[in-house]
Amino acid sequence: MEHDFSRIKAFAFDVDGVMTDGGILCDLEGELYRTFDSKDGFAIRMAAMNGYLLSIITGGRSASIRARAHSLLIPDADVYLSSRRKAEDFDDFCKRHSLDPSEVMFFGDDVPDIEVFRRCGIGVCPSDGAPDAIAAAHIVSDFPGGRGCVRDMLEKVMKQQGRWIFDSMLYSRMY
Repeated sequence: MEHDFSRIKAFAFDVDGVMTDGGILCDLEGELYRTFDSKDGFAIRMAAMNGYLLSIITGGRSASIRARAHSLLIPDADVYLSSRRKAEDFDDFCKRHSLDPSEVMFFGDDVPDIEVFRRCGIGVCPSDGAPDAIAAAHIVSDFPGGRGCVRDMLEKVMKQQGRWIFDSMLYSRMY
C-alpha cells in the first residue's frame, strides 16, 4: 500500500529496538554499548542535509546515545534521554519547532511508544517490534530495528517528496 508522506517535515526516533537491534552490552563498570546500523545513519544524515527536523526520544540515558545523535546531526536540544513520558517530550519537540504533530513521523518499537503513535502523523514500528506496538503503528516496516527500518522509511519519504538528493559538497561540509 502506498502512503501519503507529503506532510512529513520531521522524524523522531526511539533508540533501542529502532536505531539498534535492541541488544545492549554492559561492561563491568556499567558502561552500556549499542550497535547502530550505518545505512540507517546515512539516511538520517541525508534527512538533516535536506532540511528535516530530527529528534531522539528514548528511555535510554547513556552518553553514547548523545554521541551518536551528534554524529547524525541531531541537535542536543532535540535529544530527550531518560524519557519517562515520551508523549510529553514529543509534544515539546513539536511546540519548540512549531510543528503540527501530524507533520512528524515517529519510530518506536514497544509499549512506551504507543502514546506517541497516537499523536504523530505516521507511527512506524520495525518488523520485530513488540506485538502491542505493531498493532498501534500506522506502518510496520519490512525491516527489523537496527537493520534497515529507519533507512527504509526515510528513503521512501524523501523519494516521494523529491528530496532524496545527495549533495557531496554539502555532505562534506557537515563533517
